[in-house]
Amino acid sequence: MSELVLINVSGRDKPGLTSEITGIMGQYDVRILDIGQAVIHDHLTWGILVEIPNEKDAPQVIRDLLFRLHSLDLQVHFAPVSEDEYLQWAAGRNRACYIVTLLSRDIKAEQIARVSAITVEHGLNIDNISRLSARPSLNPADNRIACVEFSVRGTPGNLESLRSDFLRIAGEMNVDIAFQEDTIFRRNRRLVVFDMDSTLIEAEVIDELALEAGVGPQVAEITERAMQGELDFSASFAERLALLKGLDESVLVAIAARLKLTEGAEHLIRSLKALGYRTAILSGGFTYFAQHLQAKLGIDYVYANHLEIEDGKVTGRVSGTIVDGRRKAELLREIAEKEGVSPEQVIAVGDGANDLPMLSQAGLGIAFRAKPLVKESARHSISTLGLDAILYLIGFRESETGQALKS
Repeated sequence: MSELVLINVSGRDKPGLTSEITGIMGQYDVRILDIGQAVIHDHLTWGILVEIPNEKDAPQVIRDLLFRLHSLDLQVHFAPVSEDEYLQWAAGRNRACYIVTLLSRDIKAEQIARVSAITVEHGLNIDNISRLSARPSLNPADNRIACVEFSVRGTPGNLESLRSDFLRIAGEMNVDIAFQEDTIFRRNRRLVVFDMDSTLIEAEVIDELALEAGVGPQVAEITERAMQGELDFSASFAERLALLKGLDESVLVAIAARLKLTEGAEHLIRSLKALGYRTAILSGGFTYFAQHLQAKLGIDYVYANHLEIEDGKVTGRVSGTIVDGRRKAELLREIAEKEGVSPEQVIAVGDGANDLPMLSQAGLGIAFRAKPLVKESARHSISTLGLDAILYLIGFRESETGQALKS
């Protein structure tokens, strides 16, 4: 008869420890059923579930391990595990696995407590907690971004209720919380498509044009209502364009030069390119400015509206098909097909109501600093951090993206 034993080791980490422990077990042909290790500030926590094939050897295995671990000044605990307990545990490993990502400027204990409480309330159990961001400075003012990832298992009774609870506490604590199924696609996305205005850049270009044309307040009001989903995008777009008629095309150069990239945009695009991702701008704005960003950031695809100009003046019209919400979703599918990837491998990022169709088409749709309607409708949102926080939703550690940028 074999014997199952759970062994937990803790203490100051030492080089070669895993080799020593398993080397002792190897003398008795011990079978490893599960193993895990974590090191926090040079303090080790190490767990291993083993099957000792001959139960008569169990006392000797435990004595040998106990003697060696105590000589290394490590604490050890042995616990017998019954076959029924093991089978129940193994069956539980087949339950659905999800990833909960907590994003903040600085991680606080209350945030961990409330996120973990929500998981318990919805029938989920935390398997693992990992820090994806770099170790923070002791001065919180120096910390730009922090991320902790929870791996959880179970079958939530109501996914929408779970997401709603996470959204609620995220708003109360001014953090971002993402909840996604841990599928094969999570770290296998290949294409990222972005809205431009108020997503890649911190402006609505049409509002900037309106300021130059002297109709800023009128256009800004229409833009806001359209992004909130109160107005049809195409109709409101035509109405705003008409107000720009007669604007001198020379102002386009000045506006492009002063456009400010959104926090984290450059780091995100550089990291995505280094990791082999393809990128696209799908914008209800204008090609002139989208192509300006394409040249600056190295974006692969650009689709936007072509601002019509005659005799050096804006006509108040665009040529070609208007890139509205429906068209953005179509373009996402077309680019994905061209790149040979499934929609599940696409990430879409936008802030307005006209972005919702493409967010729903993508495997990972992210409402970025979005209007309330968009934030509530999208499956995922980022409101407190920059665009490069998306790297953590994909599952990358800061060290991994840093290595990619250096290679």
